[in-house]
Amino acid sequence: MSNVIIHHLAPVDHASAQGKQKEVLDVALKQVGFIPNMYANMANAPAVLSTYLHGYALFRSESGLTPVEQEVVFLVISQYNGCNYCTAAHSMIADKMSGVPKDVLQAIRAQQPIPDAKLAALAAMAVEMVAKHGQPSQAVVKAFLNAGYQERDLLYIILAAAVKALSNYSNQAFGTQVDEKFAAYKVD
Repeated sequence: MSNVIIHHLAPVDHASAQGKQKEVLDVALKQVGFIPNMYANMANAPAVLSTYLHGYALFRSESGLTPVEQEVVFLVISQYNGCNYCTAAHSMIADKMSGVPKDVLQAIRAQQPIPDAKLAALAAMAVEMVAKHGQPSQAVVKAFLNAGYQERDLLYIILAAAVKALSNYSNQAFGTQVDEKFAAYKVD
């Protein structure tokens, strides 16, 4: 990432963190088992990391979307927003944890048509919501609903977009380095 905006804030070291920074990093460590570089940067403003973790967990637990569908949403939004860090992280999660079919993951990463019609409609809706600032075209909404999704699912796409705005924009501001755990999925 070349447009680093934040030059003087260092990542918050969990071992020496105190107060709200330590509290939010403790939550992050409990949730994912390590402190990703993104979290260490976001912890400079504990409210940002706390809001991200809370929204992310609620999207995962309450959206009603399958893990595959959730990952498609997070991945296409991150990719649309130009966040190489989150694209790498969600690609790894898609491949190793969420069970996204390899051909679907490859298509998303290559920005090619998704070979699963339902997932393609979901991805198009997620990107449309971000690209059009919450004002999707009727054609995209109709295709989304015709694919079997519900209007309620749109609200969870909004939640995912909000969560990704926090992470994508923070990563771009810091020029966050991709963690070793995600390095095999790094994009240029």
